[in-house]
Amino acid sequence: MIMIKFIISVIIILALIGGAIQFVSTAESWTLVVNKEAAMSSIQNGAIAVYEFIKELIADADQIKGVDLAIEK
Repeated sequence: MIMIKFIISVIIILALIGGAIQFVSTAESWTLVVNKEAAMSSIQNGAIAVYEFIKELIADADQIKGVDLAIEK
């Protein structure tokens, strides 16, 4: 259940950052307008960015394994 909430939160945040969700208010009401194409695009771009970031972390971790951190006196 917590993982589902986390994934939904990430999708909403990526959509907000990408400008897919707009807040429109009048004197009588407030509304959130969702642009489906912009939402899908921002979610895809965000997912690709997260994938690339994790890929770089794994590559860096592989490089660290080859380093000898022994201290000699």
